[in-house]
Amino acid sequence: MNILFQKKILLIICGGISAYKSLELIRLLKKQDVQIKTILTKNAKKFVTPLSVASLSQEKVYDDLFNSDNEAEMDHISLSRWADLILIAPATANTIAKLSSGSSDDLASTVILASNKEIFLAPAMNVRMWEHESTKKNIKILKSYGYRIIGPDIGDMACGEFGEGKMSEPQEILFETKVYFDQLNKNKKLKALVTAGPTNEYIDPVRFITNKSSGKQGYAIAQSLVKRGFQTTLISGPTNIKINNNIDLIKVKTADEMLKATQKSLPVDVAIFSAAVADYKIKEKNSIKIKKNDNLNLKLEKNVDILNYVSNHNSLRPKLVIGFAAETNNILENAKKKLIEKNCDWIIANDVSNESIGFDSNFNEVSIFYKNKKIKDEKLTIKKKSEISEEIVDRVIEQLN
Repeated sequence: MNILFQKKILLIICGGISAYKSLELIRLLKKQDVQIKTILTKNAKKFVTPLSVASLSQEKVYDDLFNSDNEAEMDHISLSRWADLILIAPATANTIAKLSSGSSDDLASTVILASNKEIFLAPAMNVRMWEHESTKKNIKILKSYGYRIIGPDIGDMACGEFGEGKMSEPQEILFETKVYFDQLNKNKKLKALVTAGPTNEYIDPVRFITNKSSGKQGYAIAQSLVKRGFQTTLISGPTNIKINNNIDLIKVKTADEMLKATQKSLPVDVAIFSAAVADYKIKEKNSIKIKKNDNLNLKLEKNVDILNYVSNHNSLRPKLVIGFAAETNNILENAKKKLIEKNCDWIIANDVSNESIGFDSNFNEVSIFYKNKKIKDEKLTIKKKSEISEEIVDRVIEQLN
């Protein structure tokens, strides 16, 4: 089976001596029956000609953002939507710097900024440029945005120096694209369930008790799962976060509603419970608003523990059950206790006493504890929640495989 058959790849060629390798890459991709469209940057045309690229790709070459004929068709949007994958090869230090800052002053950078697709970069530059702190910082930023990096390799350079910075060979880049589409194809057969946000347990029509949660980490995990091909259901308590249209979003308010939505969404292959579900609900909710001068005597009862219910379900238990633990102290002890008591496969714990991360923040720092003793517990240091979610999904895929 040819995993690349009729896949659509948008190849962006930047201005560097390694641009000549892009011609061989196009030839290899065409042999795999890939549909290829190309964008040449202004400097790329100094190394390869539009004619040579068009001859190999058998498609029109795009190269100017301000061409009235092209932009009448909104190429910077249509090209990114057309592609299954965007590949930048070679990716120069200048292009990497522009992308890390969100610059969009030509067609290539504008397409990338407007894209909703997976983006691969194959860096190519002098060894000193690759080792420069600014380049390292820019690569780190791009990784946090979800960009994937191929290479660079170590070897002799056109400038006569030796070191890391050579663009990966076309065969290696071809292999990486095959691996990506193969994994995506496998993941499309997998179903995922994510819970996120708080639940509200109503006292009367206008008052409720709740747990603090923005839902940002759970939403980011759901986005990462969809990007990797999973059929994903997100059950969310009250939040104002916008979500990818490819995610099956179920909005709930109370813990009871979240439990029923979870039951209806089973079976799945992986369930990730990041929601801050209220432990208690009001035994008898008032049908009318309680006035200030009325005596308030709240009778509480426990909500069903959704994580515990699913992880101990005999017939509908997912292959992988992951719980979250928001802790203010004794994180190690409390997380490992929850891992055992809830019969989870993983517990992802974070310290919510630190106000700069966790609740309401776009950043997080988590520790992952595994039931399987063969897997070493690990800590993901402070990163954007989007980057944390990518690393979590990486591990989910690895374990499911």
